[in-house]
Amino acid sequence: MFERALAILTKEFKQIFRDPRMKTIIFISPMVQIILFGYAANKDINYIPTAIYDKDNTKESRDLLHAFTYSKYFVPERYIASDQEQNLVLDKGLDSIVIHIDRGFGRNLNANKDAAVQLAFDGSDSNTAMIIMGYANTVITDYAYRRLIAEVDARGLSEELPGVQLRDRAWFNGNLVSRNYYLPGVVATIVTVMSLLLTAMAIVKEKEIGTMEQLIVSPLKPFDLIIGKLLPFAIIALIQVVLITTLGVLWFHIPLRGNLFLLLFSTCVYLFTTLGIGLFISTISSTQQEANMSVFLFYLPTVLLSGFAYPIANMPKVIQWFTFLNPLRYFMVVIRSIFLKGVGIDVLWTQLLPLLIMGLVIISISALRFRKSLG
Repeated sequence: MFERALAILTKEFKQIFRDPRMKTIIFISPMVQIILFGYAANKDINYIPTAIYDKDNTKESRDLLHAFTYSKYFVPERYIASDQEQNLVLDKGLDSIVIHIDRGFGRNLNANKDAAVQLAFDGSDSNTAMIIMGYANTVITDYAYRRLIAEVDARGLSEELPGVQLRDRAWFNGNLVSRNYYLPGVVATIVTVMSLLLTAMAIVKEKEIGTMEQLIVSPLKPFDLIIGKLLPFAIIALIQVVLITTLGVLWFHIPLRGNLFLLLFSTCVYLFTTLGIGLFISTISSTQQEANMSVFLFYLPTVLLSGFAYPIANMPKVIQWFTFLNPLRYFMVVIRSIFLKGVGIDVLWTQLLPLLIMGLVIISISALRFRKSLG
């Protein structure tokens, strides 16, 4: 059995390396994807193009604007002088936010009255808008606090006002860099799509060119054929994980705090599901186009319900229950925990166990269906 499976394994690798396009898809495409995602999958907002509309033009208004422009987030792009210009800036998307200070701002502050500032911003992207508002609220709160301290000091009351100091500590991602959170997820998604696609396409390709019939009439048993067909893509997936992880750590400085061997072991467990689903798709597809379409019909909802981009806790309860049937959900938790938290199998077994059970069930059903289709 080992010799027969090895013969199929050797044939598959020869066929893969004989095709220049296949080598590009397997080795070059994942590297390009991780580089593109590394720069694109970043929710950190460090540059906010800002328009300034100061109708008060007093020392107080200039101090507030100084607090905004020296906060390292708000970058003044233009100064406007009318409401029409403000509308035009937002309509055309020239700037993300307009700081509008009306007349009487400084006068009200000096008279110990409330002074209002309008922040007009583009709310098309709600997540970005909420982040910008958080930055703006921080700047205004700090400005108001500094004025309060100055007023208290001027009256000689500073010793009578105790303060509360907030000292926060972010675990696992101290600088709150979103790339550190997203890139491990990108590794998981690349492994998913590549293992699905390569498995389904390779088997269907045998059907199209007529070599599957030759394999059926050969002395190979169905189990030998399945092992010989799936094992090369499992090996390729593990090589891709090593290459992508190396690039992420060295190029993007993503922390890998956990055990690399645990990462590879977890990937092997996860590959039971993706290779099994790829094998199943090959049994229901007659052409490579059908297999390609079936893979992406499965892949898109899998990623959406995995917690890769959208927190599962924010989804409706019914959808949350469906995510428990999604293998990528478990693997996403495992790979992010290994990269960022450095935890071991004593913590991750609650994710690996259901993933292993699901993988064994999926690959068993797919193998039985594949054997039946061979018959």
